[in-house]
Amino acid sequence: MDRLIVIVLFDRVDLLDVTGPPEVFSLARRVTDDAASYEVVLAAATTDPVTTGAGVRVLPDVTFEQLSRRAIDTLIVPGAVDVDTDRRVQPVVDPEIVAAVDRLARRTRRVTSVCVGAHVLAAAGLLDGKRATTHWSTAAQLAADHPAVEVDADPIFIRDGDVWTGAGISSCLDLSLALIADDLGEGVALRVARQLVMYLKRPSGQSQFSVPLEQIATTRRIEELRHYILRNLQKPLTVGELAAEAHVGDRQLTRLFKTELGVTPHAYVESLRVEAARNRLETTDDTLDRIAGACGLGTVDTLVRAFRRRLDTTPAEYRRRFRTRPADPVT
Repeated sequence: MDRLIVIVLFDRVDLLDVTGPPEVFSLARRVTDDAASYEVVLAAATTDPVTTGAGVRVLPDVTFEQLSRRAIDTLIVPGAVDVDTDRRVQPVVDPEIVAAVDRLARRTRRVTSVCVGAHVLAAAGLLDGKRATTHWSTAAQLAADHPAVEVDADPIFIRDGDVWTGAGISSCLDLSLALIADDLGEGVALRVARQLVMYLKRPSGQSQFSVPLEQIATTRRIEELRHYILRNLQKPLTVGELAAEAHVGDRQLTRLFKTELGVTPHAYVESLRVEAARNRLETTDDTLDRIAGACGLGTVDTLVRAFRRRLDTTPAEYRRRFRTRPADPVT
């Protein structure tokens, strides 16, 4: 029997959140002989066309009411946003959709959200006591509105029991691949990724974006210090050294980092070192020992512990998944 995948539709929903997962699940049939594959349906309050945030109209397959007697394998809740005149993003949380999701979730084996769809799950109480992610731009609001949720804005997706949450819009592909891996095994998921020409199959621990590229509003003092750290990763970069570079005391430096970056100096330095190590693992054949030294992590053991702590994987596994081979030279 096919696994029933239900994708929730509502006005202004993000189009890729809706269309991405069906493409991924449909390929599972192509690459495996598993008898139990997937049936994907789009569900809404009515069968009238739904206008997505991209302006494209989508026709629901069924209504929420028509699903009342069916057992659902996976419920996928996409996101939608409003953008005000100052370009501030607000997640759309429609009480009627929240109520429908709550009802459907009671008959569902696993519940998932994509992007700001996590706000709908949280409003339905489905994330209480759980660790969850969402798009980085609304993570602070999710945490403020729902203190019972442990919000982590960094990972591509998070699984906490039978609840899965995805980050930015394109993470719907990563999340769908992870669901397939959970159902049918890593081998099938990798074959599906190949069909999608997704040569990167990102683990849940992969960050939504690179640390050095984050757009963070900081004072000039901290901004200059961030660039100093990036240029000197091989150095010890103790709190004392950084405080001296910034011409402040140790305690003041720690307060500045916590206030402006939300982390301690040690945690920020480690995040940059891991980012640098990731880049070398993806683009070079350097040994782990050489990478650890070049990125200021010192030893392979320290490198491995940092990767496990921040990415929930090992350097060797990360390289296996993400190694980018240079193009052959033109002759």
